[in-house]
Parts: sequence; structure tokens; C-alpha cells
Amino acid sequence: MLSRKRNDLHAWGQERLGDVCSFDKGQGYSKENLVDDGQPIILYGRMYVQYESVIHDVDTFVPKGSQGVFSKGNEVIIPASGETAEDISRASFVDKSGVLLGGDLNILTPDGGIDPAFLAMEISSGKVKRDLSSKAQGKTIVHIHKDDIASLEAGFPSLDEQRKISSIFLGIDSLLSLHQRKLYKLQEIKKALLQKMFC
Repeated sequence: MLSRKRNDLHAWGQERLGDVCSFDKGQGYSKENLVDDGQPIILYGRMYVQYESVIHDVDTFVPKGSQGVFSKGNEVIIPASGETAEDISRASFVDKSGVLLGGDLNILTPDGGIDPAFLAMEISSGKVKRDLSSKAQGKTIVHIHKDDIASLEAGFPSLDEQRKISSIFLGIDSLLSLHQRKLYKLQEIKKALLQKMFC
């Protein structure tokens, strides 16, 4: 439980992540294990190309009946390996239960005083991101370990304020996704028209 009361909307008390989160590690699985349909799974490599602050939908699968660590719907995941310290210093909140969490993922489950979406955004931004990057170890491939993450300090306002802040940024993410889909459709229409005009 938290060592500090969070009832002042303007107080951003510092907390060590090891004091406000429990930790786990994803298990096994790589892209070679993927199938077209089955048990949803998050692989760490998809965090670099597919997922944002919150993971709503998963589009990768392993065979049904696969075993491992399953989400409960409030986990924050951080890659354990990556090409650069900057790449590896990112986090996403898994808001669905029953999703397999593949190998090379650090899994944080925040206590009841921490909004997981807020935590994911804070880890992926500003000072916490820089501090996490500085802890990455390795040359060709860099690694982040549980103890590296647990030692980080982050600032948290009240839970209510955390939720309000994360809601604003998630709304912006939704708008960006909507405009990206519109842009993609317009690009496809343009491409089709150009092909018909100049075939």
C-alpha cells in the first residue's frame, strides 16, 4: 500500500515503483509461434510498431490452450530487451484480461492508488523515461531488468487527478488514430484514382 495519502489534488508525491507495484515477467513465445487465430498474445516487438499507451486490441495469436502469464486487465508492460535505450524506455497499459504476455516483457501491476494508464504514460515520458533509459545495459541489444524499474521514482497526484490526466491524453490518442485511418483511406483512394487515370 502507498506510504502517502493522495487526497491533495495538487500534491505530486514521489513514489518508488518498487513500493507501489508488484512485478512479473512474461514467458516464452516468439513470432515463430504465431498463428492466424487462437489465444491473443502480446509480444514485446509489437510494442515498437503497433501499440500506444493503452492496448485495447491484440492482433497476434498463438494456438488455443497455450500456457503462460495472462493479463488481468490492469498491467503495465515494459520491454525487457530492445535495440536502443530510447526504444526500450516505453510502457503500455493492458486493459483486457485473458491476454497472454509473451517473453521479454517486464510486467508491473500497480496498487489501487495508481492508475495504470497514467503510469504507462509517465514511464514513457520525461524524467522517468530518461531515468529508465540510463539504466539500460548492453551494447548490441540493451536490457532492462525488474530491479532497474523498481528503483525508479515517479510523481503521482491523487488517483482522481491521475485518471483525469490519462483520460485527456487517451482522448488525444483516439483522435490521432481516427485521423490516421482517414488519412490511410484518402491515400488509398488517391492511389486507386491515379491508377485508373494513368493505366
